[in-house]
Amino acid sequence: MSNWVTAVFSPTGGTSKIAAAIAGSRMGSRIDLCAPVAPHPLPAGTPLLAVLPVYGGRLPAIAVKRLREIQGSGNPAIAVVVYGNRAYDDALLELKDVLTACGCTVVAAAAFIAEHSIARSIATGRPHAEDLAKCVEFGAAAAAKLATSMETVSVPGNPEYRPLPQMPVTPHVTEACGGCGMCVRKCPTGAIPATDPRKTDAAKCILCMRCIALCPRKARILPPPVLAGFTARLNAIASEPRQPELYL
Repeated sequence: MSNWVTAVFSPTGGTSKIAAAIAGSRMGSRIDLCAPVAPHPLPAGTPLLAVLPVYGGRLPAIAVKRLREIQGSGNPAIAVVVYGNRAYDDALLELKDVLTACGCTVVAAAAFIAEHSIARSIATGRPHAEDLAKCVEFGAAAAAKLATSMETVSVPGNPEYRPLPQMPVTPHVTEACGGCGMCVRKCPTGAIPATDPRKTDAAKCILCMRCIALCPRKARILPPPVLAGFTARLNAIASEPRQPELYL
């Protein structure tokens, strides 16, 4: 098997760490789904590793749209979702369905945990060393299966999918903003206008938290009462550490 093509949507970096650990030395070209993707036919036989985060039990719609630009012709695929310790609900099934529609056969799948991108006290520090070791183990097992079998895997989820979540708020900008435009350039959905980086288009924002994570002046924040309420709700339902789930 040739090196894997790896497609990743990772606004704050946790999903990217997991993708790198799974692929290891098998990683070939990398497709950044945080940016627009041109039509990308896969070379015959080349495996595709797709690693996407879970937002409210679903995949980010913009990431799915860009992933659909990658077209296979029976290529083997590995589907991986990354979630913030609450649940991944229908996201893994959704990813398998998307990859199948792209002309791939999903032969391995997994769900891993990363620090919650909004409530950083949930799954703090994950993926930790044990998570990354499990990623390496899964990558090796997936590679071994690819060498011998193209049997598709079954994954949990409701085929009707849960509704896409509505974003309750957008990041706010403080007086610390210097107008550097980094958030404009890096926003995966183009929700921050270049003409006024202090604004956010609520219709486009998916609350991926990238602008907050990357702002050099820490000028983008969530309103403290909103963040406190969100964190309190997650503490009540997502404080027990979850473990990776592998499907081979």
